[in-house]
Amino acid sequence: MQQHEEEILAQEGPILLVKNKYPTLEDTFQTVVIETDDCDSELSTYSREHLHKLIRFGVEKWLEMEASGEFTSVIFYKNHGPLSGGSIHHPHMQIVGLKHIDYRQHVRAEHFEGLVIDRRNGVEFNISTAPRMGFFEFNARLPEMGQLNQMADYIQIAARYVLNHFNKNCNSYNLFFYQIEGRIFAKIVPRFAASPLFVGYSIPQVSDRLEEVARDIQGKYLPASQLTR
Repeated sequence: MQQHEEEILAQEGPILLVKNKYPTLEDTFQTVVIETDDCDSELSTYSREHLHKLIRFGVEKWLEMEASGEFTSVIFYKNHGPLSGGSIHHPHMQIVGLKHIDYRQHVRAEHFEGLVIDRRNGVEFNISTAPRMGFFEFNARLPEMGQLNQMADYIQIAARYVLNHFNKNCNSYNLFFYQIEGRIFAKIVPRFAASPLFVGYSIPQVSDRLEEVARDIQGKYLPASQLTR
């Protein structure tokens, strides 16, 4: 990653936070989290050790930017695949400080509610019953920073399921992080061609297969599903 050396803002092993050389939004501070030095790797395939280190690094840098007081809000997200809106092949996330926009104005608590797939250490993993965009969206709800590794595990399970079992034609997803009233949420959204109802009217559609998908994830990745913890 020699090309990024002059712009490194923070580093932990192969994980880098660099200034985005090609900003696309006015009145923002755009940074990129380089996830690994392996161009052919991807979040769904990382070892648990690297996954945990990456998610903790990204969340800490995101919250540090939020706490700086320089921005109205800060967004933290990941694009993967040709339908995700991303343009760089190398595994990366983005942390963007917004000087005049508060993303929270467009977010509601119900966007993170859903049919529970698993719950461990206080962290809930669910499938949205009130998705933002429509059909299938997976949420991880974090009660406190001490359980961030559990959230990371759920994020990886969702990414693996989307890319390998969800739909043979699905090769893209987005990962979004939110901080709402002191709590952190993550949303994993499989990406296809957008529904015209959403594009034209912002009408999300809810699938009638939520329970089927939840059971499939439990069977493939969570055979000892702990819904009572």
